[in-house]
Amino acid sequence: MRNEQQLVCLGFKFGKSGAHSARSMMIEELKVLLIAHDENATRAEYEDNIVNFNFLLKPTEKSRKLTYRYLVDLYGLDNHIPLFKVFREWWGLSESTQAILALQLAVARDPLLRASTEVILHLEPREHLPRECMEAFLAKDNPERFSATSLRSISQNLNGTWTQAGFLSGRAKKYRENPNVSYVNVAYALFLGHCHGLSGQRLFDSLWCRMLSQDKERLFELAHSASLRGLINFKQASEIVEVTFPNIALPEV
Repeated sequence: MRNEQQLVCLGFKFGKSGAHSARSMMIEELKVLLIAHDENATRAEYEDNIVNFNFLLKPTEKSRKLTYRYLVDLYGLDNHIPLFKVFREWWGLSESTQAILALQLAVARDPLLRASTEVILHLEPREHLPRECMEAFLAKDNPERFSATSLRSISQNLNGTWTQAGFLSGRAKKYRENPNVSYVNVAYALFLGHCHGLSGQRLFDSLWCRMLSQDKERLFELAHSASLRGLINFKQASEIVEVTFPNIALPEV
């Protein structure tokens, strides 16, 4: 298992705060940005187009700078970051599940969003998620940390992200849904587990696979599809499971 410092080198982020203290996952901005830039775009190019050329049509210079800052917080926007590099290479493979792929990377990089998976995963399909539930979760370990206004705002951002990714539905009232994930999402979940140092069956038992809300048989099926497309190598014989990543070379950390 890799330690926290090693995971940071791969692109994971830790701490107590994150972009969701001020924004949701910004999926529409991300889609516009990535469709207009090729896989080799640099962080400097992203910054120049967002801040100086107002590519995302923000009304003020301050809002352009904040948009760039939060997109970097959530996604990295730098091919020197392994989590973003693989994400960017696989982004165009399944357009219908891009929001889930963005969620997966954002969960790895935003501690607030990652913590909220506990709330989402405990809900049954179609179960109602009261607004106060996420607020109570955020306040449970340190009731004095957030003001009531901040709790409401952060909860709305978190619930908004889970809704955009298809794990919740509804506007005023939120209900749990099981999203329609793709082979890309399963491959990326396995990659995130691999970054942690997991292997074999443990990859499929990790948070990254569990958060996709699919049964084990479906995860294996989609892993097989990912293997046929060359994203991973997946072999299964009874209880023996092997997953490797022949096209991904992680840096020594």
